[in-house]
Order: sequence, then C-alpha cells, then structure tokens
Amino acid sequence: MNKSVGIKDVAAAAGVSVTTVSHVLNDVVYARVGAETRERVHEAARRLGYGPNRLAQALRTQRSGMIGFISEEIATTPHAGRIILGAEETARARGYRIMIINSTSTSSQDSRESDVADLLDRQVDGILYATMYHRKLAVPKNLIGLPAVLVDSEDISHTVSSVIPDEIAGARSAVQTLIDAGHTRIGMLNNTDDVPATHSRLKAFKDTLAGAGLPYHEELVQSEPSEVPGGHQAALRLLKTPNRPTAIFCYNDRMAMGAYRAAGELGLRIPDDISIVGFDNQQLIAENIYPALTTVALPHYEMGAWATENLIDAIEGKTDLQLFAAHPTLLPCPLVLRDSVASPKHQDASSRAAPDSPTRPNT
Repeated sequence: MNKSVGIKDVAAAAGVSVTTVSHVLNDVVYARVGAETRERVHEAARRLGYGPNRLAQALRTQRSGMIGFISEEIATTPHAGRIILGAEETARARGYRIMIINSTSTSSQDSRESDVADLLDRQVDGILYATMYHRKLAVPKNLIGLPAVLVDSEDISHTVSSVIPDEIAGARSAVQTLIDAGHTRIGMLNNTDDVPATHSRLKAFKDTLAGAGLPYHEELVQSEPSEVPGGHQAALRLLKTPNRPTAIFCYNDRMAMGAYRAAGELGLRIPDDISIVGFDNQQLIAENIYPALTTVALPHYEMGAWATENLIDAIEGKTDLQLFAAHPTLLPCPLVLRDSVASPKHQDASSRAAPDSPTRPNT
C-alpha cells in the first residue's frame, strides 16, 4: 500500500471534491452522490492503494487512539488555550492523544475542509473543532457524519453537536451582584461586533434589571470595540453624564481595564466611587489590575473536557452525539468575586457627573 496517498489524491484522481470522497468512503447516507460517481471514487481509491485502514471509516471501526483538534486561532490565544488543556488532560486520562491543527477564523470553507481531510488522512478517531470566541458557523461539509464536537461555537445547521458557555446566566449573575450590593443605576459597556455574546449579555443585562424592578436606560449602554481603548472611550462617555451610574457591567475584562483607566482619569476610586464587573476572567488582567476585578469566568477548560469526554464516549459506542446536536450544551459561567464591587456610599450623591479632571488633595 502506498502510505503517501491521501484523501486529496483520491479526490483529484476521481475528479471530485474532498467532501464527496469523504461522504462516499464514509457511506454518509444523506449524501447526494450518484452511483457512477461513487464507483469512480471507489475505483480511484483502489487504484491508488488508499486502503480501508486509511479511509475515514477508521473513525468508526479501527481506533488509532488519536483525536484531531482544529483550533481556529485559540492555540495563540492565552486565556482560551485552556480549551486545549481541558481536551488534552481528558483525552490522556482516557488513553487518547490530541493532534492539533491551528486554523484561522477567516479561513475559507475549502481550507477548513482541507484541515478535516488532513486529520482523516492521519486516521484520527474523532475531531474537535474549537473557535476563538463564541459564534455560529457553517461547519466543514466533510465534518458532517463523523464523530465530531464543536467547542465554543454552534452549528447553524444543527447537525454537529456543540458545547458553549451559558452567556445569559453568566451575565445575569454579574449584574445581580451589582444589584445585591445596592446599586440601582447601572451602566453597561457592550461590544460592537455582531456575535452571540454581544446580544445575549445585553439581553441578560436588561432582564436582570427588569427582574429587580429597575428601569432600563438606553443611554447607560455604551458600545465600542471590545478592547481596552474601546472600554476607555465608552466608560468616559458614561462617567461624564449628568447622572452617572454607580456601577458598570463590562462586556469583557479588556473593556473593564479601559473603564479602570477612565475612572482614574476622572478622579474616581474603585470600588468606593464606581463598582465594575467584567466578563471572561482573563486572569492576566483580572488578577493584576488594582483593585482586582470581580468578573465572570468562561468555562474554557470545562468545554474542552466536556467535548473530549463525549467525543470519546461516541467513538467507543457509549453515547450518540446526535442526542446533543439539536441544541448546544450550555456550561455554567461562574462569578469570580474579587475587590471591584462595593455598596454605593450615597446613591444620589455618587450619581452626580464625574469631574472633568481628577480632584487634587489639599496641600
């Protein structure tokens, strides 16, 4: 058998796409492939020596002990790298190893299918596909029908199972913490990107206020790109309003870091004059700014572990991943209490507009 032959070679010899080869050799029942094309694919595979032990059928019949992991940039994202750690530690405990391919969020569909094909060529038993932030996507076509789990993303066709953070519950806990501390006028710094977290965290903000009988003020929500400069600019607008909030819920820790900077420039002390809560628990930020930031932790490690555990169970015939495909599995986002929240000293007085410049101490 020619060990150098891969699925892309078969596709080229048969004059079809890699996806078609994958569907034919995996006997995907819903694939609309004519009998003549199927025979051409099988003939090309036989002629090139692409034998059964190298087919994607090995995903179901011959375990290699390897799991493919397409990381879509998270291998270079420090706080999300815990997805990989969760997957690796879980796989090792079950006697499997992880093989990682780093992709990008801007990769074409053909490129993503090529990544899947490369893993199939290496006889992986199943595939994890993780994105660098929670979003909805069209999965590579040749991933459908294989043992596979999406991590931190949702399949828009609801055919591949997935695990995502419970954004709404996490955001509600953040806002409720501010309400429980006695704050009644709460602002939000939101993201401008059209991603699930932008909408779900805003919805949770509104719903939690309503549940506490507090009014929602549109002017208390300021949106900017979800980085430190965006948080700084959005927080300045909030804190300079005539009736400023006494607390701010931030879309993520980077925006919260920008809010710290804005508060400092305006002579406001955290948490004495303004309470701030973040989201992500990006530890390099949350644990090292002063005072330490109360925030919501994204379950990166837990998502990697859950996806790997259930993928291996499917590989070993212990579960059916299709049971999870219709709706993503939600994992909790726990609140991490630190030092950036306190009760407002004087709700009315502290809601006055912030000074344009820091107050100088008497000398």
